[in-house]
Amino acid sequence: MTGEKACLVTGGAGFIGRHLVTQLVADGHRVRVLDIAASGQFDKGIEFVQGSITDSDCVRAALSGIDVLYHVAGNPNLWLPDKSRFGLINCHGTDVVLREAGRFELERIVFTSTESILIGKKPELGSVVDETVQRELRDMPGAYCRSKFRAESIAFEAADRGQPIVIVNPTLPVGPGDLNITPPTRMLLGFLNGKHPAFLECLLNINDVRDIARGHILAAEKGRIGERYILGHENIHLSDILKLLEELTGLQMPKRKVPYWLAYAVACVDEAVSDWITGKPPRAPLTGVRLAGTEAILDSSKALTELGMPHRPIVESLTDAVRWLGQMGYTCRPMPKLTA
Repeated sequence: MTGEKACLVTGGAGFIGRHLVTQLVADGHRVRVLDIAASGQFDKGIEFVQGSITDSDCVRAALSGIDVLYHVAGNPNLWLPDKSRFGLINCHGTDVVLREAGRFELERIVFTSTESILIGKKPELGSVVDETVQRELRDMPGAYCRSKFRAESIAFEAADRGQPIVIVNPTLPVGPGDLNITPPTRMLLGFLNGKHPAFLECLLNINDVRDIARGHILAAEKGRIGERYILGHENIHLSDILKLLEELTGLQMPKRKVPYWLAYAVACVDEAVSDWITGKPPRAPLTGVRLAGTEAILDSSKALTELGMPHRPIVESLTDAVRWLGQMGYTCRPMPKLTA
């Protein structure tokens, strides 16, 4: 973006949003945050609007005087006790934000989608997934993915109507500063704290949250309107991530693998108990298990070539994430190899 811009970041108190806000400020832009979180989390100089993306009046007020909108807000959890929250926040919230944005002459809108809606639940094993993949709502493996699929459809429809929208599909974000403990960080934390004696082998695409944030900014600067960009990095097996964690921390990681059919059966029972009895999150959400069973290979070369998105080494991202979790007191086992 040329010159100082007035930027609105919805969900600026979230994992990706917080890093995005930090980088926008460092780049010299004026930043306003719309979030339901408390304003005390932000440095002075960042304008904060406390409110919901489902509140039209609040969204309209937050958009006043804005040049660039980053709609990052959403519920990233794979399971919720009240499934209607997925549709309310991710789908209806997006509809409200983009409808209100249509009242203003914005230079660019960046909408944060997810890589999971490109994977679906039944791609061909080991298939390469890029931005050209077209899925259907029935392909989505759970309520979270269905809500994000609908939200992305709303964004594409708004782009077709002439709104300057670029869509980004981040892969699994890792790194420091995940105050809300999103699913990827929760997965790492479970292994660090020895809660998982075994694991389901799967192929993951993880990317540093700081590089994902930069990818959003580059999408606003260089992205083509009406296009989507996968903000990903390396495809890596979970067993290799566990080896890296063991080398980094000195903690013993699980070696025993469970077959998909067993993980799926356990997840079905576990989620049913969560839904109907305890109301507490399942150990492994069924949506996550379904996604893990696909072994899809994500191709993020478009973001690399068109946007110039940076890629730092995965080991650096994991190191910073683990060190931050330890410093914040989230880990319960000493990590002999990881220095402060």
